[in-house]
Amino acid sequence: MKVLGIETSCDETAAAIVDSNHNILANKVLTQLEEHEPYGGVVPEIAARSHMNHLDRLIRSALEEANLDFDQLDGIAATAGPGLIGGVFVGVMTAKAIAAARKLPFLAVNHLEGHALTARLTEKEAASFPYLLLLVSGGHCQLLAVEDVGRYTRLGGTIDDAVGEAFDKTAKMMGLPYPGGPMIEQIAKNGDPKRFDLPRPMKGRPGCDFSFSGLKTAMRKQILECASNERSEEADIANLSTQDKADLAASFQLAVGDVLVDRCKKAMDIFQDTYGQPGPLVVAGGVAANLALRARLTELTDTYSTSLLAPPVKLCTDNGVMIAWAGLERLRLGLTDSLDFAPRPRWPLDQLTGVETAKS
Repeated sequence: MKVLGIETSCDETAAAIVDSNHNILANKVLTQLEEHEPYGGVVPEIAARSHMNHLDRLIRSALEEANLDFDQLDGIAATAGPGLIGGVFVGVMTAKAIAAARKLPFLAVNHLEGHALTARLTEKEAASFPYLLLLVSGGHCQLLAVEDVGRYTRLGGTIDDAVGEAFDKTAKMMGLPYPGGPMIEQIAKNGDPKRFDLPRPMKGRPGCDFSFSGLKTAMRKQILECASNERSEEADIANLSTQDKADLAASFQLAVGDVLVDRCKKAMDIFQDTYGQPGPLVVAGGVAANLALRARLTELTDTYSTSLLAPPVKLCTDNGVMIAWAGLERLRLGLTDSLDFAPRPRWPLDQLTGVETAKS
């Protein structure tokens, strides 16, 4: 089986083709970083227009790379939510048009399920159901038990900011270029993680929920103190030295790592009580590309004699491969969608089958 996947939920335009033998036949991603950089974040209208301008070309390029035409595909998958509604509409309508014209199954894929199932493409049997999922991206931070395709039990989530959002906003306060998350990881390598005493929100509390707004506020205070000038009461980011930035980044990354490890430990205990095993623990989403955080989580899973599974770095950020694979998994189960499926800009992963939130 071969499925074309289309991803247009935010600021990457992507098209990819995968097959049921776990092969990535084509993977095309066009980033919009240069278009959004002047604004310090994603502008939805600019993102949607860029998707419209480039998606058709990327699909043609993916078919050429895979040496296929539409008639050799078994299904067309597209992100149908959650995401920026303009971009989601572009991808869904394009996929529906292809499916209708070529009489192919249409698969409306939940963007988060794309992240959740990617490890089953890259890790194969190691990511057999059930497994514990830490989903960490720009707008999402949650822990889920992945029981099957379309079957997710939410163990915990953020009560305010997502961890990726905290990374990006902290980087912006430090005057780092957009996107900020990768920049923090890069400069933290040369920093002292113990220089700044930062809070670890929710650490040690019952349950598996997260909170990052307090950490973000604490970082703002530390940044302003470092940026203050003795000759002026006003703080100026230009006063931050290279070492200040490195130490701030390292301290922030250490605090985030401590929180993630603590929350995952709670989730692994709950998961073991429910399923008779602590993992494996799968980490997915854009923040999963942070190798320092991966190392912290690997130390945790080692103490439980289980594994940390993570997609290759290039498949952690938004891409068409994850949508194509999730579509293929659903197609194998006959979970296709009608052409009147309405895009859903808000579409919680655990509501795919109405699974109740797990009690901690």
